[in-house]
Amino acid sequence: MSIYLPIAELPVNLLLILGLGVAVGFISGMFGVGGGFLMTPLLILVGIPPAIAVASVPSHMAASSMSGAMTYWRKRLVDLGLGLVLLSGGLIGTATGVWVFSLLRYVGQLDLVVGLSYVILLGIVGGIMLMESVRAIIRARKGVPPIVRRPGTHAWFHGLPLKLRFRQSRIYVSAIPVTIIGFGIGFFGAIMGIGGGFLLIPALIYLMRVPTTVSVATSLFLTLCTMLLATVLHAMENHSVDIVLALVLMIGGVIGAQFGARAGQAIRAEQLRLLLAILVVGVAVRVAIDLVITPQELFTIVPGGRLQ
Repeated sequence: MSIYLPIAELPVNLLLILGLGVAVGFISGMFGVGGGFLMTPLLILVGIPPAIAVASVPSHMAASSMSGAMTYWRKRLVDLGLGLVLLSGGLIGTATGVWVFSLLRYVGQLDLVVGLSYVILLGIVGGIMLMESVRAIIRARKGVPPIVRRPGTHAWFHGLPLKLRFRQSRIYVSAIPVTIIGFGIGFFGAIMGIGGGFLLIPALIYLMRVPTTVSVATSLFLTLCTMLLATVLHAMENHSVDIVLALVLMIGGVIGAQFGARAGQAIRAEQLRLLLAILVVGVAVRVAIDLVITPQELFTIVPGGRLQ
């Protein structure tokens, strides 16, 4: 069964796109990530133009994040105070990222920048998470107690002003680094078509010492807000949001996220981090392969009629 995408200007298999939405929505709810770091490369792999994929995926992430966030909200795991401080920087970062996206698209370097960004960010973050989670699992099997550090201690940002207490996360830190983290999540989310959860969750866990479950729940809240804004701005500024594609992805994402959120709460924290790390590293490797192999089309047409 095929449907026609009016903005992408090509037919696609409806069941294939719906299946991608369900699968990535499940991962989103399970790990607390927007799923864009998987969905965007997968859409490009099945033939969706990169600019359309990056702009349309945020709507899917917003829908799947809303579904997962509601599940965690009912369990009182979302740190609303921390989420709002992150959001203050995230909204500004999202607006800045959409502007940079438009600039890169105009000069014809969007595909290259997106690909390199995926390889660098996912490779570094995934590698760090993989090593840490493996060490944690080995310590657990040997019966070695985990290293306990008080939240906020032994960190360079602990002495910064504007400190706030986030009771749900059990931390007392400055709002400055939290806002900067939110800005970065919004910025990269708008440029790369990702929710930023694969960056935000490690930052909350390893830098801010936020409990894993609270990090996942709060990440979903931030992803929901920033991706809603990214969808609106991409539609207004770049006119590259394919409504049909976004709707199918949203339906699949909502269905998958409900099951994913329940599955995530049944898995131990270190095992959850290991699975997420494997996914992140795997996507980084796949994108790196696409960057080095010879493309099927050796030129692209960009605005202005220039050939690249």
